[in-house]
Amino acid sequence: MTGDPLRILLVDDHPVVRHGLKAMFADRPDMDVVAEAADGQAALDLLTGARGADPVPVDPVQVDVVLMDLRMGAGMDGVTAIRHITRLDPAPPVLVLTTYDTDADILAAVEAGATGYMLKDAPPDRLCEAVRTASQGRTALDPDVAGRLMDRLRSPRPALSGRELEILGLLARGLSNRAIARELFISEATVKTHLVHVFDKLGVDNRTAAITTALQRGLIRVE
Repeated sequence: MTGDPLRILLVDDHPVVRHGLKAMFADRPDMDVVAEAADGQAALDLLTGARGADPVPVDPVQVDVVLMDLRMGAGMDGVTAIRHITRLDPAPPVLVLTTYDTDADILAAVEAGATGYMLKDAPPDRLCEAVRTASQGRTALDPDVAGRLMDRLRSPRPALSGRELEILGLLARGLSNRAIARELFISEATVKTHLVHVFDKLGVDNRTAAITTALQRGLIRVE
């Protein structure tokens, strides 16, 4: 091994998952988990040295890669955290590591600025190689995720945008147009316009059919 080991920040709300990942990286001499966080806000605090009301200054944690889950209970989710992290200077690359593999999840993470996207069932060697790749600022994608993105490019059907998928996901959770508008800070008329486009792209004419089709195609998931 040459040079210092890659410094990794683990962000996942499950302590058992963090423990397992930390143990796996401990067996790699070129990798070192230097910090852990249970949600996106805690990760941001570590990267910026923020301590809330605590007046004692803290040096920001210096990392080469952030390994980020997407859903973390009531805490800040991964996509929101990625948006904030990519605005830092310097901004460490963020590699998503999650169980979520829908188009909506993948696009949201990529559009937020994620450098790569891996699934938690990836073999350890493949995950470690993805960490090395991400640390160099290069794209690292799980083969299944890469396949989904390629399918979108090859599909003769117009692909749903990230915003359209976001609205469709909220629709599947039972939210009304008004509730979706409040959730996304947009007008109800804008929601209706997006839904018209969603229905057209999916070849359906109502909300129930749109949700059913999206679930069948793996575009969204219901919690």
